[in-house]
Amino acid sequence: MLHAGIQEHLSTPHAQLLLINLLTCGLEVCLAAGVTFVPPLLLEAGVEGKFMTMVLGIGPIVGLLVVHLIGSASDSWTSRYGRRRPFIWLMCVGVMLSLIIIPYSSHLASLLGANHAGIEVAFLVLGIGLLDSCGQVCLTPLEALLSDLFPEGESCRRAFSVYALTVGLGACIGTMLPAVDWSGIWLAKQLGGQEQFLFLLLLVIFTGCVIATFFVSEELKPSIIQVEVPGDHPVRKGPCLQACQLWTFPLRAWQLVLTLRSMCALFPRLRTFCCKVPIALWHLFVAQLCSWMGLMTFMLFYTDFVGEGLYKGVPVAKPGTEDRLRYDEGVRMGSMGLFLQSVISMMFSCSMEYLIKMFGTRSIYIASIVCLPLATIVMCFTSSVTIVTISAAMTGFTFSVLQIVPYTLTTFYHNNRQMQLPKYKDAGVYNNVTEKEQKTGFHKDTPNGVSLFPSHSPPLCLDPDCDGAVTVAEPSAPKHGICLDMAILDSAILLSQVVPSLIMGFIVQMTQTVTAYVAVAAAFGFIAIYFSNKVVFDKNDLTKLTAH
Repeated sequence: MLHAGIQEHLSTPHAQLLLINLLTCGLEVCLAAGVTFVPPLLLEAGVEGKFMTMVLGIGPIVGLLVVHLIGSASDSWTSRYGRRRPFIWLMCVGVMLSLIIIPYSSHLASLLGANHAGIEVAFLVLGIGLLDSCGQVCLTPLEALLSDLFPEGESCRRAFSVYALTVGLGACIGTMLPAVDWSGIWLAKQLGGQEQFLFLLLLVIFTGCVIATFFVSEELKPSIIQVEVPGDHPVRKGPCLQACQLWTFPLRAWQLVLTLRSMCALFPRLRTFCCKVPIALWHLFVAQLCSWMGLMTFMLFYTDFVGEGLYKGVPVAKPGTEDRLRYDEGVRMGSMGLFLQSVISMMFSCSMEYLIKMFGTRSIYIASIVCLPLATIVMCFTSSVTIVTISAAMTGFTFSVLQIVPYTLTTFYHNNRQMQLPKYKDAGVYNNVTEKEQKTGFHKDTPNGVSLFPSHSPPLCLDPDCDGAVTVAEPSAPKHGICLDMAILDSAILLSQVVPSLIMGFIVQMTQTVTAYVAVAAAFGFIAIYFSNKVVFDKNDLTKLTAH
């Protein structure tokens, strides 16, 4: 009876939302600790600054290569554990491996070869790549699972507000943990020091969060037929039935081969889909990319900016020297700024539903984008640690909105068929549909003869005489799933990490100042303001967009 009561409680929507976002929190703890701890770790290992930024781009590049495959495969996957969780668990294994490899890279290198320093850096790069790629890609099926369970507008916005809240909470914990001196603890001494204890603590926290997903029940159940007899009594499995089930292993192995073959066949399908991304999703992707370019440039290099720019420290100086102590103090203060950013993000996430009702989605979204370049411009022209820290904290508003609004808009696009119009270079194609083409649903100028409208629907009315209303029956539903849409959106986040990681080292080397970090972040922020005004927030926006 008690077990049944617990199961019933865990199956409630609030409990399911909490269980899913426990893993979100655990992932963000690991990623935030990595963002804070890994750059100084690479510099200490002897990696030059310009190469350090390139190492930070390896994980996002790998993520870009696999995130669309994971999204598409998850949409078509069927198993007893659902569509999303097998891919979530697969990525979690990669995160766990990284939490073991990073702190023990030196020990692993000593076991393999004489070139200790080079092999140590290789293991460190491997661990960082696993942490970044698996941690970021894991969020995509998590977001799709949230959208599956909470598809409606109000509940979807509330679900992603909780998602952003747990991201902020995880970022708070993740940025706070490296700032604590753990080296004096008995267990830290036994394990080998600060790094080993910290990553063991991260591993314990993350493992507990992964276990929580075992109790998540996906809304979209896999297509498994339950064999029952009248009276709702399940058929008992006798020895004969159990023996028959043993012979299903070859069949399952063959199904696995077919699954792998299908995943390989996803590449051309993904290429076709990416060429026909719905116009609303395409504009949101561009705005998301520019916004995250600015925010990621700031977040990835903020601790280094404070340590070198404000505290005049030297990261490659010998431990214990004055230059090194100043840098370490600056890194801790930078961690405090990111911590406050996460606190502000949590505050806005808690009040996001009220703010959107009061001011509207468009106003909140654009205001958050404007906040980023304003804060970073202030950092460029001041040497006050207090002002810089306050400015860093205010970017939490941007961080919160980018975790909520784009995902609720993506769910809105996916569940409203009118938003699924593909992206074409010639918007006039919708206005020049002949009577014959209206009946067939095909247009002579559409690529590969793709159907614009279902055969039973008239064309979309986008002329001024239509009073700005969409008067047509909805276009056909998309054949892809929500996880692929989320993967497209998340690829903007991954790409926003790749570009700064590849270019910022060279820009800082050319300008000879770490102020270039926040200056470039401000430039990306101003570009994002322009594209955020082109985001589709409702059907009227889509009508205006396609009319032009």
